[in-house]
Amino acid sequence: MTFDTWFNEQSRIVQVLLLIIPFVGWVVEILVRLSALLRNPSGINLIGFILFIFLGGFWIPAIIDLIFLIIEGRLILTE
Repeated sequence: MTFDTWFNEQSRIVQVLLLIIPFVGWVVEILVRLSALLRNPSGINLIGFILFIFLGGFWIPAIIDLIFLIIEGRLILTE
């Protein structure tokens, strides 16, 4: 699964748009985190995947992730 590499190749505008759409953002984040976990099974990827499954439906983690994406160019807790 290479969804995380596809997501990271997109422009920042496309990434931000994919994350701010309510249901689509949650699905995109789950797919990116799952893809990163399968490609690189590390503790950080596992923690990010588990946390976002349980807390991803709330707006606070999504906003923090969006800000981190804009600043750092990647999702928080992914390698």
